[in-house]
Amino acid sequence: MGDVARGPSIAFGGRQTGRDEAGPAARRRLSARLEDWLEAERGQLPLWLPVGLVTGVGAWFWLPSPTAWCGFLSAMAAVALLGLAFGRGGRTGRAAALFALACLLGCSLIWVRAERAGGTTLVRPRVARFAATIVRVEPLPARDATRLLLRPAGTARLPALVRLTVPQEDVPAGLMPGAIIVLRARLVPPPAAAVPGAYDYSAVAWFQGIGATGRALDPVRVAVPAARGGPSVWLADARITLTRHILAELPGGGGGVAAALVTGDMGAVTVDDNDAFRRSGLAHLLSVSGLHLTAAVGATMFVALRLLALWPWLALRAPLLLIAAGIGALCGIAYTLLTGAEVPTVRSLIAALVVLAGIALGREAMTLRLVAAGATICVLGWPDSVAGPSFQLSFAAILSIVAFHELPWTRRAFEQRDEGRRRKLGRELASLLLTGLVVEAALAPIAIFHFHRAGLYGAAANIVAIPLTTFVIMPAEALALLADILGLGAPFWWVTARAIALLLWIAHTTGALPGAVTFVPTMSRAAFAAIMAGALWLALWRTRVRLVGTAGVAVGIVLTLATHPADLFVTGDGRHLAVRGADGEVALLRERTGDYMRSTLAELSGHDADGTIVLDELPDTLCGPDTCAATLVCGRRAWHLLATRSPYPVDRPAMAQACAAADIVVSDRRLPDWCRPRWLKADRTLLADTGGLAIRLGAEPAVITVREMQAGHPWAPVPLTLAGRKTSDRGFDTR
Repeated sequence: MGDVARGPSIAFGGRQTGRDEAGPAARRRLSARLEDWLEAERGQLPLWLPVGLVTGVGAWFWLPSPTAWCGFLSAMAAVALLGLAFGRGGRTGRAAALFALACLLGCSLIWVRAERAGGTTLVRPRVARFAATIVRVEPLPARDATRLLLRPAGTARLPALVRLTVPQEDVPAGLMPGAIIVLRARLVPPPAAAVPGAYDYSAVAWFQGIGATGRALDPVRVAVPAARGGPSVWLADARITLTRHILAELPGGGGGVAAALVTGDMGAVTVDDNDAFRRSGLAHLLSVSGLHLTAAVGATMFVALRLLALWPWLALRAPLLLIAAGIGALCGIAYTLLTGAEVPTVRSLIAALVVLAGIALGREAMTLRLVAAGATICVLGWPDSVAGPSFQLSFAAILSIVAFHELPWTRRAFEQRDEGRRRKLGRELASLLLTGLVVEAALAPIAIFHFHRAGLYGAAANIVAIPLTTFVIMPAEALALLADILGLGAPFWWVTARAIALLLWIAHTTGALPGAVTFVPTMSRAAFAAIMAGALWLALWRTRVRLVGTAGVAVGIVLTLATHPADLFVTGDGRHLAVRGADGEVALLRERTGDYMRSTLAELSGHDADGTIVLDELPDTLCGPDTCAATLVCGRRAWHLLATRSPYPVDRPAMAQACAAADIVVSDRRLPDWCRPRWLKADRTLLADTGGLAIRLGAEPAVITVREMQAGHPWAPVPLTLAGRKTSDRGFDTR
């Protein structure tokens, strides 16, 4: 009996022991699989260090407050410590710890950069007369004006840097960097986003140290001319002189494009041409970036290598490739300085120098490691640029190209081989087309997130436009400028003019095709992050695990398609209002809305600016010269909107009755207390606190504000203290 009784006890204990051991065994198997996978991907692991830096910078921009930033830094530090402590020397723990440390470093860098960049910012608009030293001069021939970056004198009690636009008739001779001028101007704080999702110049101005913008009211007077001989003055003078020379040789729109390619000055590019380049997906050709530097450096290296090889003694004794790479690097540096050494150009120069260093060391001309090295240097030097479209577009393009051509099947399909000319040409065209499609797919989410649009024919247009610009326009223009020294540049200018005319024709024709641009109202930060994370996972790994990245891309696409766009936009000054009609049309409050505001409100609503209408044209709308009342049907509910559109007084009894009947009232003036709508009163008082509004109507109405998106970042203005006004938790008038 005792043996029988003990049997089940022993059996039960054995089963318990097996379950206890199953967990550690499974963890060991999982750990072994991770180690095997990372061992197979060990060559790709360094590529994730710049991704960690970018993640940390992005987290700082995304998270709302210093408390959240400290929480992120603490979390990354904890992950790093846990990875080192429990990784037991394995690759998994070290990889997790290094990635977390990179995230921590990225967040710390941008936080320090933001604190150091900030200065005095103008609080409210004012008119001032002051003296200032010119820091930069930017001619804007297409707008018949000149833009100045000024450093006001200490006695002016103004921000350290001010950006002003001066009408061309008020521009005196001798307007050069280093000169001291006296002027009267109307100054305003750097404008925040007009509505949520629009371009926020206040963030850009913060990192550039610009505390006010404005426009000169009187002719500018040069009090002290610029000192001659300084490098910055000489470069600025050379840039302006070269731009004027190009515009004199090529008048019209072609001259503006030619000047943009050489000096980086886009001020002479007409509005129509600029819009055509954007719609056709060719806008990157106008800003001096990697394409232009690559063409300049590559052409210089090619010519230098051929000329050096003509000297047999030198060819037999010297490393010609290394010398040619050095000459190309000097050309790239000179070109960067000539074009103003803007951050995107400097970033492209760094990437070019990294590639040249790889060539000099005998490495492959372009690899993912070189791209990662360039990205790391750029993030460490300019962490604030990570949030801008320039950084994202440039590195997404080069990353997609290199990753695509490093795939084994791509190498097999497009490698050089002995074949006929037709097959070789077809293979090269197929390579260009597929590369263009890959680049377009990589750039589309970035374009949608920042510009709310994506091009459909950009890949095809770039197949012709990029070689035309790289191998015809830029060499012909360079030869024309060199030949002008001897007065023999006319034939080269003729070639340049015809090539640019063809480029403009491609841009205008492609941009005018039906469906050339697809407008997407909004993409949330979560959707953008999911797509970018999935795309990086696909690009940077080499084993089949990379296919998991398609899940991230799919999640981002689903989130974007599921996002309900705002039904109503109100600008921060209350002057402009956009309503999305039931059929997708965009109706504006004022017929005389400026082009910039019209395009901004239309694109955020997912519509072309040319197709906007006036609010008067919507059904169930009654508008007069002073007010406009509309009924908006969203789902099962009808919303009553009342908006003012003139500064003239309105009859109080009628206005009070209209306010009481309205759910939402919008005005650019301060409305009195007796105007009490049922849900929201967005007048000047409220908008001073919230900034622009994006309002979603329907079963669960919601309001997003510009201040909410700026959150606790240093460029967000401090909300005004408004005594005597009852507000809800979100800051909306609830009376």
